[in-house]
Amino acid sequence: MIIPVRLGEASYDIEVSRGAIDLAAEKILKPDRKICVVTDSGVPKEYAERLMASLGKNAILHVFPQGEENKNFETLQGVLHAMLESGFTRTDAVVALGGGVVGDLAGFAAAVYMRGIDFYNIPTTLLSQVDSSVGGKTAVDLDGYKNMIGAFHQPKAVFIDPDLLSTLPRRHISNGLCEALKMGATSAPDLFELFERNEVISSPDLIDEIIIKAVSTKRDVVEIDEREGGLRKVLNFGHTLGHAIETSSGLSLLHGECVALGIPPMCQNDKLKQRLCRALENIGLPTNANDRIKDKNAVLEALSHDKKGTSGGKISAVLLNDVGSFEFVKMTPEELIERLG
Repeated sequence: MIIPVRLGEASYDIEVSRGAIDLAAEKILKPDRKICVVTDSGVPKEYAERLMASLGKNAILHVFPQGEENKNFETLQGVLHAMLESGFTRTDAVVALGGGVVGDLAGFAAAVYMRGIDFYNIPTTLLSQVDSSVGGKTAVDLDGYKNMIGAFHQPKAVFIDPDLLSTLPRRHISNGLCEALKMGATSAPDLFELFERNEVISSPDLIDEIIIKAVSTKRDVVEIDEREGGLRKVLNFGHTLGHAIETSSGLSLLHGECVALGIPPMCQNDKLKQRLCRALENIGLPTNANDRIKDKNAVLEALSHDKKGTSGGKISAVLLNDVGSFEFVKMTPEELIERLG
């Protein structure tokens, strides 16, 4: 299935199909074009081998150590050096093969190398397939704070292959489903209803449907607000507290688990909160932040560095009034902490 993203000159297609990794080369290759495939040590080697074989002799492979802690300037510099040493020019391209860390870092490398070269994304985790591979946000972390340095750099194409999820452990499937649930809760009630079924994780056909609905929902938001000037902030639902919890946990929790913990406090009534908690629990995610937070002061410190903060010292947060109904509210870090209970 092709899902077009209409952004004028920055428009591109998202291809969702089993076997998409083997179709990517046809759209990436150009005469004499050099290609830097960026991946990490956590991605199965067979995926990189398949892709490199299809791209041919002008492709180089750059592998960095797995983990959010490696999404930093040092790793970015390694990618840039690899391209420089191989004589990459503005006509060449970067391909991300991996999860959100790989996509964010490789995309940022493409954004800054010679002021911007083509970028393609082949996400290999459910989290990156339903969320981070779409929309053009690229970044690295700074001093432990997520995505503090980055740029908007839309890909030329995204290839989503659900077959690549077969090697993921159940915890990482739950991790990715959280981002899709988030989009359903705020913007697509029909998508959210899928999470109220108990068989979500065990049903491959349902996973495919969730990917398509989640990507289409995010595409709709990005087309309206590419650079997060308004509506796109809705995609931060659950992330305001979630990112702070993630930072303060020392990255011991997965991103989706932290977002899950950040969702219930942003619900405006108990009935809605219970509904969201049941859906999160259906996909194996935690819902009680106080059971996981060791130091609320550390969460407060992380909130104070939130890149979505306003000039008045407040943070633009997303509150959920009902499934499919939300509002933006500016809150202080202290007010947000109070919502944890």
